[in-house]
Formats: sequence, structure tokens, C-alpha cells
Amino acid sequence: MSSLQTLSRGLTALELVAQKENGLAIAELAEAMDVHRAIVYRLVSTLEGHGLVTRSRDGRICLGGGVVALASRVEPQLRAMARPLLQELAERTRATAFLCVGHGDECVAVEVAEPETLLLRVSYRVGSRHPLERGAAGIAIAALRPERSEDSDALRQARRDGYSVTRGQLQAGAVGVAAPLVYPVDSHFRFEGCVGVVALQDLDVEAATAATVDCARRLVKRMD
Repeated sequence: MSSLQTLSRGLTALELVAQKENGLAIAELAEAMDVHRAIVYRLVSTLEGHGLVTRSRDGRICLGGGVVALASRVEPQLRAMARPLLQELAERTRATAFLCVGHGDECVAVEVAEPETLLLRVSYRVGSRHPLERGAAGIAIAALRPERSEDSDALRQARRDGYSVTRGQLQAGAVGVAAPLVYPVDSHFRFEGCVGVVALQDLDVEAATAATVDCARRLVKRMD
């Protein structure tokens, strides 16, 4: 039990440091965690030994390069898990399927699959990005975030429905459907993301919505 508590405290410390652009002093971290400074010293030393945090000249604790290295390995694993499901979604809907993640106020496509038999496709490339308030993917990801008074009607609707449908917001004549990745409360792996499809106006929206929601559910289960 003590080992699990230590691990939990270490992860909590890492999360707290990540929330502060200029890092935290030992005293500030101890106060935020409500533990003795000696405990924080040991936690920080351990995290520092793994390169997950570093100490600035004035002694403040900041994220270390080890965090960047870990993050760089997540995307390839995520894409590998999502690829077969996206290809299946693309074939089922005869539309371009995608996996997008939230990056600040933008939505970024990290994996795309296209149906093999479709001649005319909507262009959607890996690395494409657009504001969260536009497009089915952006709205689906924004729906995962806390409610705000300035939220659009489309965003409020997406939260109620569990998916987003948009028409012509990013490309004239294109219809987009996206479902957010919603994780169980006790899930150990989670990130802001969605899966979806985009096609021209002949997309069967009802069928595409059902297939997209199912794909999102299966991807979350695969990652858990």
C-alpha cells in the first residue's frame, strides 16, 4: 500500500508541476500536496533521476525532457491502435475517417484512413489543424471540456448527443461526423480526442453517426 501511495504522490507532483508555466518551489509543492517538505524532496529527487522534472537555478521544479520523450512515444502507439478501426470505419461509411486530438485551442488530425473503392474523396491530411469551435472533430473534442457560458449551440448539442455533425464548416459541400473518446472514470490512459468521418453531401449521416460512435467506443476499450 505504501508503494502505491508513493507512486500516486509522485504522479500528483508531476501533474501539479505541469500546471505551472514557471514551475513550483518545494514549499509550494508541499503546500499544494498537503505533505511535509521532506516527502516532496524525496519525490522530486526520484522524478529528477528519471528526467521527468528538473530544477532551475532558483530551485523551482519544472518538467524535464523525460516527459517530452514519453509523450513522443504515445502518438505512434495510439496511431497503431486506431489504424485498423479507422480503416474499417472508412469502408463502412465510404468516407474519409480520422483520429484527431486536442492541442490547446486547436484540433489536430493524427491518423487518417480512406476507403479503397472511393474515387472522389474529401482531402483530410495527417497534421491538418483547425480551431476547436469549427468542424465536427473540433466540436467533439471541445465537448469533453468543462461547460462555459460562451459555448455555442452546436457545442451544447454535441454534449447532449454524444457526437457532432457539421456541414460545410471546413470545406464547401463536406459533411463531418465525429464522436469524442469518452473514458471510464477509472481509466489509466486518457487524452482529448475523437474519431469521425468526412465526406461529400451524399453521406448517410444516420449510418455514419452510428458507425462513428461505435468506433470511438471500441477504440477506448482497446486503449483501456
